[in-house]
Amino acid sequence: MGLSTHVLDTSHGTPAAGMSVALYATEGEVVHLLKAFVLNKDGRNPEGMLLDNNSLKVGTYRLVFDVAGYFSQLGLVLPEPNFLNKVSLDFGVAHADQHYHVPLLVSPWSYSTYRGS
Repeated sequence: MGLSTHVLDTSHGTPAAGMSVALYATEGEVVHLLKAFVLNKDGRNPEGMLLDNNSLKVGTYRLVFDVAGYFSQLGLVLPEPNFLNKVSLDFGVAHADQHYHVPLLVSPWSYSTYRGS
């Protein structure tokens, strides 16, 4: 099944094309970068799944979304410092045989996430 993500820019009502994202595996305070990528026109990883069924393991992970960089590249003028800079989502995978979809809904002022399908 694997791991995937999707980002929607709720202030513009569009996918967050061009946003930089990084995926890490975490073990307590130890953090390992697994991959970094830029979202495609659909607000998704251009390579598809972040981790495929064989690569997803039980454990803890972190997705880091460069929200400030994304809105800056759109030319949106925001107060400095930005309210949101990088959004980090720490989450656990208890069942590596299931699909974990971690979407982010974001504006310059707020974000939300959930375990999608």
